[in-house]
Amino acid sequence: MANNLRSLRKLKNLKLQDAADLMGVSRSQYVKLERGERRLTSDYIAQAAKAFGVDEASVIADQRTSRIVGRVGAGSEAHFYVDGDEEFEEVPTPPGGTEHTVGLEIRGDSIGPFFNQWLVFYDDVRNPVTADLIGHLCIVETIEGKVLVKKLMKGSEQGLFHLLSQTESPMEDQDLVWAAKVTALTPR
Repeated sequence: MANNLRSLRKLKNLKLQDAADLMGVSRSQYVKLERGERRLTSDYIAQAAKAFGVDEASVIADQRTSRIVGRVGAGSEAHFYVDGDEEFEEVPTPPGGTEHTVGLEIRGDSIGPFFNQWLVFYDDVRNPVTADLIGHLCIVETIEGKVLVKKLMKGSEQGLFHLLSQTESPMEDQDLVWAAKVTALTPR
């Protein structure tokens, strides 16, 4: 039976042994439950719900997950993980998310002092800038190849854009390859 034990464990930032201890089962038993190798009985579902602080339906409900594909650090620049570099973390997709939704972990205060270690989500569909993105927080790629999280504003000429930040000077008249609207910011 498919379940959400792995995503619930990752959301709580727990190791396998920690989750097993919270559920009152052995580590090997927990691993089998998380992988779906052992059936989740009503007792296990109740134990998991209590352990993770969720309702029982959240343990077994079909829940879409999104990959954390990198991090946003100094200068609000994104650093993407490369396959094999690190294991892509899977987290529950925020409300309104799609099969294209991915996330970045915020490191530091480049987006604002309150957002350190939050997750920023967007749909990884790399389309040119459209008018509906103006005035919104977006993930953008500059012509130089930098991927940034910035508020997107019209530039002084057609096809150029100003990129605004909470903590840095504006980047004016930037030529962009693509932009995607930030769809959610969530704490860890």
